[in-house]
Amino acid sequence: MSDLADPVTDRTMPAPAKGGRRKRRGYGPKGRDLDPAALDEVQALLGDRPRRHDLLIEFLHLIQDKYGCLHARHLMALADEMRLAQAEVYEVATFYAHFDVVREGEAPPAPLTIRVCDSLPCMMKGADALHDALRADLDPAAIRVVRAPCMGRCDCAPVCEVGHRHVDHAISETVGEIAGAGHHHPDVPDYQDLAAYRAEGGYAQWDKVRAGALDYKTVSGMVSEAGLRGLGGAGFPSSRKWEFVRAGAAPRLMCVNGDEGEPGTFKDRYYLETRPHQFLEGMLIAASMVEAEHIYLYLRDEYPAAREILLKEIAALEEAGLVARDFIELRRGAGAYICGEESALIESVEGKRGLPRHRPPYVASVGVFGRPTLVHNIETLYWIPAILANGAEWFSSQGKPGHKGPRSYSVSGRVKNPGVKLAPSGVTIRELIEEHCGGMADGHTFTAYLPGGASGGILPASMDDLPLDFGHLEKHGCFVGSHAVVVLSDQDDVGGAAINLVKFFEDESCGQCTPCRIGCEKAVKLMEAGRFDDPLLEDLCQAMADASICGLGQAAPNPIRSVTKFFGEEKTA
Repeated sequence: MSDLADPVTDRTMPAPAKGGRRKRRGYGPKGRDLDPAALDEVQALLGDRPRRHDLLIEFLHLIQDKYGCLHARHLMALADEMRLAQAEVYEVATFYAHFDVVREGEAPPAPLTIRVCDSLPCMMKGADALHDALRADLDPAAIRVVRAPCMGRCDCAPVCEVGHRHVDHAISETVGEIAGAGHHHPDVPDYQDLAAYRAEGGYAQWDKVRAGALDYKTVSGMVSEAGLRGLGGAGFPSSRKWEFVRAGAAPRLMCVNGDEGEPGTFKDRYYLETRPHQFLEGMLIAASMVEAEHIYLYLRDEYPAAREILLKEIAALEEAGLVARDFIELRRGAGAYICGEESALIESVEGKRGLPRHRPPYVASVGVFGRPTLVHNIETLYWIPAILANGAEWFSSQGKPGHKGPRSYSVSGRVKNPGVKLAPSGVTIRELIEEHCGGMADGHTFTAYLPGGASGGILPASMDDLPLDFGHLEKHGCFVGSHAVVVLSDQDDVGGAAINLVKFFEDESCGQCTPCRIGCEKAVKLMEAGRFDDPLLEDLCQAMADASICGLGQAAPNPIRSVTKFFGEEKTA
């Protein structure tokens, strides 16, 4: 069997035979010799893993983790080992922010990297000053300090990552001490493991599904009646998504979207780091509903503690016989917000750049490796076992009148008690602040808020009575999305906040389509020049909204238009 075979139909492909120097295949550029030592190093890292194209990103991580960067000699050796063109490996390695490609003749990066989050919640809490202080205080030959997008810890702003260890409420002195102490691995928090989850009745619903006591009609009916929707941003009814996937021919697959990269969002991380098995049980049940033959669990690289938890607990599930070995495949993102878009996520799972696909066809019919694929967000799956255990009415009744179910709001910014707030769907921002967050932070007056993260727009405090739920903010040019709420005060510049958000989109654009790639860049320049009222800026917004391939470019104009529409003279000059 070729090592380029379909990984769905053949998952046992052997690694190339060891022993003897392999002849040049011609996959690297002509005129450049393959480094035998580099090939030995790559082969040692890959071990007996199958040399499948879809594992390319995983292999790049192995090299990056071992050597601190991706040297050209290792990229060439990897291309040779995987029988890929050098360009295929290079384009993937340079696409993702967490890979450091070192070209021939270049010096490698410093041994330790500190990433300082510069998303809006961290910027509001002094991230710029933190970044500058670290750059001034630390030896650049030993420690590299760089800016980075949202790390999913917005309630602990400002945040930075020392190696793979996150520092919450960071100050330069503490970060410097941690950098010098040598402990740069993730701190895994206390969480509910398999034994504790089973002790409270966990996996009872999965056992019923496996035994046939809960069939598709029953489960789908309960989920539909409960009103469970996709909680990653789109809000599509979950049971209807199952119908579409089941309509496709087998084999079917499942992808879990754990690439929670929307600035202001951290609810998925919270559930992964506290009750991972409730999510895992929901994932197994959903996969069974579409008869998925394999699950790809894609987790953003900014969540190293959650990754360690999942690796341990998935192994525990296999050991307990609750799931077949290798049925769940944990995939590691590499720093690309765009991979939160479901088709870009699938491209990444296939070992490629995370470029969104043109639709139709939709991933429910043509997904991973061309197979019908169910894609679900982590929080969506988290609620499935509870719905089956407690009933559809239990879930749906937790919403405000006219709204179904609870919502996990990620609240950050100028409130006393930020964090994940479980509240009724349809709650207003005023209720969220006063009843769930202890009010505004001392010395701050509520002036504005983001109802749905960076892409959800910005609303003034005067519009504090709008239900924070799907379908209620769109007429105002905003949406609730992943329920990431950032609260601004009289001490924040709304125009500056909008510039921060559009800069994020500029940095995270995959570059595939011109309206997004060029539109975000030009919009930032116009905004920084104070030209919020320039008709050219609105023309750019319209072009991005109408012609961008995916939601990144389509939603990037939302903060711009919000500032122009709602804040008038308050916007930055």
